[in-house]
Amino acid sequence: MNRMPPAAGEQDRDTLRRASLKVALRTSAACAVLVLCLLAAATAYLMNKLAHPDLPGSVAHGEAYTYLDSKDLIEAMIIAGAAGIVLAGVVGWLSARSAIRPLGEALALQRRFVQDASHELRTPLAILDARIQLAQRDASPDSTPGRALGKIREDAATLTGIVNELLLAATGTAPDPAAEPVELADVAGAVTESLQELAARQDVRLSFSDDGGQPLARIDRSSLRRAVLALADNALAHTGSGGSITITTGTEGNQAVVCVADTGSGITDVDQTRIFDRFVRTSGPDGSGGRRSFGIGLALVREIATAAGGTVDVDRTGPGGTTMKLRLPLARR
Repeated sequence: MNRMPPAAGEQDRDTLRRASLKVALRTSAACAVLVLCLLAAATAYLMNKLAHPDLPGSVAHGEAYTYLDSKDLIEAMIIAGAAGIVLAGVVGWLSARSAIRPLGEALALQRRFVQDASHELRTPLAILDARIQLAQRDASPDSTPGRALGKIREDAATLTGIVNELLLAATGTAPDPAAEPVELADVAGAVTESLQELAARQDVRLSFSDDGGQPLARIDRSSLRRAVLALADNALAHTGSGGSITITTGTEGNQAVVCVADTGSGITDVDQTRIFDRFVRTSGPDGSGGRRSFGIGLALVREIATAAGGTVDVDRTGPGGTTMKLRLPLARR
């Protein structure tokens, strides 16, 4: 099994170390409050006894009588309290590390699994791409088989991009920030074309338009395709027969925008900001007990947008449909 690179391991150790410290501090704070309360109660009791001493009438010969000074008592209480707080902190730190250690091992195992699976998937995907290219040699690019093979190769490239992103995430390697700017219209248009057959089966009209300017964004092309595809797929899932979906690209100020508008029933029974949480569920559009799930696609869109320095949100929603906007920092030509 492949070893996890130091970058990912160091990142995990730092995360777990911070988590252990946070748990230890909370445990120490709770113990400190408890110790201080007990010491305060004990001090108040002893000070009250000192203020009202019960002195013996006479001390027999040979019997010892002890006098306790209040200053000495307070100093002893302070020392005992400080020692108790330090001991609570040490115990809390050791307990937190012991409790979080299994989480670290599980995280390392998860990273290794994702890394190994991603590495093993790259070879069959490369073989698949090679076979598609061989098939394309025997088919005219303008023929129906040639166009179908071209789309299949695009889908294979998307899968390869996803696998590469999984491998980067598992190794803790950051994406290259100096990637070439991507033209949003090209990606959104390709997504629209790839979903035409699926939209036709659902009797939904799917169209694409560019508001002009052909905006550029500095983002990985595969990630952008996944984001637009997820937004369009979500719109298809919530648009009934006879409806329509429009994908539009354009600019708003210093941002490049991809807009996906549908004529579905709108978002109901859930806060719009929670739509981008994983597996959010709402009631059916007819108010019945049926449930509609938004899955993890929109959550992945938000992660892609955030990683690229952008945002995604619900621009509008209602009985006439929903419009979602993916905003990315505008790149110059």
